[in-house]
Amino acid sequence: MSTTPHDPSVTSEPEPVDDTATNIHSLSRAVRARKSEYVRPHRIRIKIGSWNVAGCPGTDKDLAAWFIDGKGVEPQFNARLARLSLSGDSEIAEIGGDKSATPQTHTKGETGSVAQEESESSDASTQGGQEGHGEQGESDVRLVGGDKIGLYVLGLQEIVNLNVIQQSFYSDPSIIAKWQDALEAALPKGYTLVSSQQLVGLLLLVYASPEVAETISNETTISIGTGMLGYWGNKGAITSRIVLGETTRLVFINSHLASGHDQTSLDRRCWDYGKIATQTKFPPVNSGGVIEDEDEKLGDEDFAFWFGDLNFRLDGLPGEDIRRLLMLHTRGEYDVNKKRTSEIFSDDGVIVLRNNEDDGSDDTNTPGMISRETSFDGDSKDQDAEPPDSDDFVPNPHEDPASLQATLDSLLPHDQLKRMIKERKAFYEGWREGLITFLPTYKYDVGTVGLFDSSEKMRAPSWCDRILYRTRTDINQYEKKCKDEIEAKAKDEDMKRRGIDQAAEDESVLFDYDPSNDSSSDNPTPSDTIYDYDEYDETENAVEEVITKEGFVDKISLDIYTSHQRVMSSDHKPLVAMFTLDYDAVVPELKAKVHAEVAWELDRAENEGRPCITVIVEGKDSIDAADKHFGDGSEGVDFGKIGFLRKETRYLTIANTGRVAATFSFVAKPNMPDDVTKDPEWLEFKFTPSLPNNEETQQDALGDEMTLEPGETVNADIRAYIHNLAHVRALNEETAQLEDVLILRVTDGRDHFIPIRATWIPTCFGRSLEELIRVPRGGGIRELVEKRQKGGSIPDTLEVHKSSPGELFKLTEALESLAERVIADENMLEEYKVPRDKPGWPFDEQSWQTSNAEDHDKIRAAMITALEEDRPILDAIDANAPTLKRLEIVSEVLLLFLMSMPDGIITTPIWAKIEQALPNLGGGKTPAEAEEAKSAILDILSTVPYYNISFVFLMSMLMRVANEMAPLNKDELEALSFRKPATSFGKRSLSFRRNAGAPVDEAAVVRRLAWEKRAAEIFGQAICRAPVPANPKENKASEERMRGLVELFLRQDGPR
Repeated sequence: MSTTPHDPSVTSEPEPVDDTATNIHSLSRAVRARKSEYVRPHRIRIKIGSWNVAGCPGTDKDLAAWFIDGKGVEPQFNARLARLSLSGDSEIAEIGGDKSATPQTHTKGETGSVAQEESESSDASTQGGQEGHGEQGESDVRLVGGDKIGLYVLGLQEIVNLNVIQQSFYSDPSIIAKWQDALEAALPKGYTLVSSQQLVGLLLLVYASPEVAETISNETTISIGTGMLGYWGNKGAITSRIVLGETTRLVFINSHLASGHDQTSLDRRCWDYGKIATQTKFPPVNSGGVIEDEDEKLGDEDFAFWFGDLNFRLDGLPGEDIRRLLMLHTRGEYDVNKKRTSEIFSDDGVIVLRNNEDDGSDDTNTPGMISRETSFDGDSKDQDAEPPDSDDFVPNPHEDPASLQATLDSLLPHDQLKRMIKERKAFYEGWREGLITFLPTYKYDVGTVGLFDSSEKMRAPSWCDRILYRTRTDINQYEKKCKDEIEAKAKDEDMKRRGIDQAAEDESVLFDYDPSNDSSSDNPTPSDTIYDYDEYDETENAVEEVITKEGFVDKISLDIYTSHQRVMSSDHKPLVAMFTLDYDAVVPELKAKVHAEVAWELDRAENEGRPCITVIVEGKDSIDAADKHFGDGSEGVDFGKIGFLRKETRYLTIANTGRVAATFSFVAKPNMPDDVTKDPEWLEFKFTPSLPNNEETQQDALGDEMTLEPGETVNADIRAYIHNLAHVRALNEETAQLEDVLILRVTDGRDHFIPIRATWIPTCFGRSLEELIRVPRGGGIRELVEKRQKGGSIPDTLEVHKSSPGELFKLTEALESLAERVIADENMLEEYKVPRDKPGWPFDEQSWQTSNAEDHDKIRAAMITALEEDRPILDAIDANAPTLKRLEIVSEVLLLFLMSMPDGIITTPIWAKIEQALPNLGGGKTPAEAEEAKSAILDILSTVPYYNISFVFLMSMLMRVANEMAPLNKDELEALSFRKPATSFGKRSLSFRRNAGAPVDEAAVVRRLAWEKRAAEIFGQAICRAPVPANPKENKASEERMRGLVELFLRQDGPR
């Protein structure tokens, strides 16, 4: 018992720090292992109140008196309070001045409040004088309140009249304010509202003291309606979950279950309970910024408190008998042979204080006594005084058949709630209740103390209002019991299958069963009851240890469980339960310090055992070559200036500088969620052996993943290669940059991020015809960009310098020249052979013979550079290179140039006009029809002269190359021009009109036709920008029309 005059709501004491080292590699477990460094024990009192105000006016005026100040209790009607009043236990109750007046049973006309009752009692005490402490009356007992309570939890029912239809379905926000104001006016200064929620007639209010409020987190309050139609809010529950000190989960449930005394109503109450218990869900707990994975439900908490008007009644007894029996006690008329209460406190009276168990002298239950005149303890001055006669002792109230408690004990076995728990229909999952030592809380005449319902209905008194609680230990015990029952049932079934004779041979049947350890309550003996009320339980407020979900050890005890009989403004009596909770609370500042220390220690220990590599960028290739302190590749790789189809390679050296083997590989960079486009791949990388002086040596790749032992090294070759035409256009327009990050992932180690950078060289490839004709002569695109000091698209505001792109003129001129040289070389050199048997050569890449040559890429890059600088192409190529190779590479560059033009030579609008004018463009035509089609196409192209000139240049070059690659004499050309129209796309039948004696090489004509067809297919798709149909057949037809357009211009103008 505390000796200090003031008990705070929270007490804290530091625990000794345990310096024992742990070897835990989980951060959370390691931090928890050092909890003694950041957790401090706290103790709070939790006061829970429940009251059905029955919609009565003026009930809010009584709230402060009974719930905060602890007034309105009547020890005469409560054995527990009577003992407290005599013992003077200030931890639970406070004892006032002397009063000897016996509490009177009020009549219906007396509707005074609790404050008036206390005032009247105080006046009576003053008039009676002060004759000594021993004359104090039980009605002067007040329960602990004020700032000695850490958490006030109040559950009210029927704060509105549920008989009014409108109020039964809708919540009035103004009602909350009334009750909050009434409560806050009485609370000590600094108390904070933690939770406030209304569900029609239900109201839950939670207030915390300043010390407790700052440790509360994760407050969540939800409502579940179980009223009309199963979900209206006229019945249901409000549930609030809080976390104390980041360690202890508390749940408070204020409920109002279905009313009624019949079996249907009882079943509905059980249904209400089941719905509330199963549908109550809470969001995951946020602990220190870390959110748990799953939602929480009832049963996941450490301590739960379920209170309210549960509406369970008394079964099997006539209501009138219960009323009459209890009224005899409240009027003091039950035991006519005993003195009235007022007579007990006469001048020479002796009253029972409590069983004398505190002195520890023996194990007997000899009751201790106190007298106003004579003291019998060892310190008494009168050592010769004789002890009182044994007849003067008042027996234990549970053992006294004439006591009120004995009557209550006889009624409790008929309680519906206890029967539902026994039958596992409601509140059977570990829920329990303190000893009931008070009168039923329902139903009273308003304005009376101890006067039960005298109306026409004369409802039977019942303990409708209850406060239940449950700990995590209770849940675990219930789950264990269920598991044991399942195992026992399975064993019984197995015994039945094996036969009773065989089962009898099992030793476990004969020797393992111990009746004293059988906790089953399914088949109780006649002497068993659900709750043992035959003996007064002195361990009612025993401290219970509970291991929380977070692994902490908390302690809880129920200090008092009683009703406030002197509160007369409702037909229900308020109910209170007070608990003392010892819990470990986290000190955030200390936990943050421990967390940082543990994280650093684990990181250091983990790094020592993790693979570690060092990445070194070749000095001249580093983005920041002056800084030599990098060892992870973060200084990056700079490729310098890079252009279209130029390959550049840089080198990294990777060394295993750790203590264990390291496995690593390059991985793809993840796309951002809002990045719908994927950058073209312009970087390639491979691992090669680390050999001295091997920079110029071609090394074979070692694989995509490498493993190095400590001390070993390997090279990584990184190659930049811009080849995607869409990427080229984006670089020219400066909508893309040559910047990237390579990710070198080390298995079980730290990723290395290597920045890559390059500078784009502007090119003529990927630009439109409208841009290219504005490039000045001399210097090419590079000089133009340098003079403008800016990149991007070439604006159409610049002056037009050419009627056709100079690059196209240079490429067609070089092609014609090289084609003539190839034929000349073939005629002069017997071993020199032109692949005439391959249709479309030198434009068909399938027919190229030199594309795999070592210097192919070098020659191609030189040609592209010459075009970008406006220099002659042939001058940029080594003259010793074979003519056939140069011709193939020039053809490749020409096709790349044409395909890179966004609008082509035949733009989309022009193509649409041609298709409209010549719908059968791809079919075979007579010479007259062909000439007519050509004229129509040229007329359309004349509307765009720059495109027209470029088209004519290109077709003229193709016709000359065709004459070189597949030459025909006059008669063969004449025979070719008079072919019959094809019956279908892609098929022709030939008929030749032969002159007598004129030789015609039919094979040469067929070879020419095949060459023209293949060349037309290649250039048709290279220069035309027709929409691509989704249907494969339509797409094929479109390609045939593009081929037909080019094929028309590969023929001379009629026979000669």
